[in-house]
Amino acid sequence: MNTQTLEHMKQLRLYGMHRAFDSSLSPQSITYTGDELVAYLIQSEWDDRQNRKIERMTKAARFRYSAVMEAIDFDASRALDKNQIQRFASCDFIRQKQNILITGSTGAGKSYMASAIGHQACSLGFKVMYYNTNKLFTMLKTSKADGSYLKQINKLEKQDLLILDDFGLNALDALNRHSFMEIIEDRHGEHSIIIASQLPVEAWHEIIGEQTIADAILDRLVHNAHRIDIKGESMRKKMKNKY
Repeated sequence: MNTQTLEHMKQLRLYGMHRAFDSSLSPQSITYTGDELVAYLIQSEWDDRQNRKIERMTKAARFRYSAVMEAIDFDASRALDKNQIQRFASCDFIRQKQNILITGSTGAGKSYMASAIGHQACSLGFKVMYYNTNKLFTMLKTSKADGSYLKQINKLEKQDLLILDDFGLNALDALNRHSFMEIIEDRHGEHSIIIASQLPVEAWHEIIGEQTIADAILDRLVHNAHRIDIKGESMRKKMKNKY
């Protein structure tokens, strides 16, 4: 009967419950009461589904790094506010529709930090997408040519958190400026965005170009944003010297 029950669980795709029930049949297993066994099986199935959901969401986000908040380096030379960074782990900034702007020199760890916050958001059930900014704008230009632009913009709009990495490496042309404005306008007051850039926020106006649009974009981005400016030497150089 147990063998048949296990087979039915597999056919019903109750994989967490299947593993839990199978382990409960071991002679070394804890002896459960009827109520305890039901609770154990249900909890195991719930945990399994949650873990698979987080795995799917993390894969869909396409992070640059497999990063975790616990691995962020708070060395004094980096001048990071540890309390501020650790508060981001709750992802209340997403619930409150706030933004995070991360700046620092090449190799300072901006991408890792943005990815770590994004991974944490996925673990809490938020929909996240990570993009290299230049690649995103190239994709959007291509989508205008093949007629899928609105589909791509709608996909971006549906994300609870959008991460744009390496912003400001190239000045925006008219098409990219329009796309950027549309992205920011769609997300303003509705969803959060993280932008990581080598340039200080004060230099973004020139990168965006066209004063009226730049003013509108930065007003929406900055007024409810948390700012992180990472100091210190390149983390890549630091790790290379270490080993």
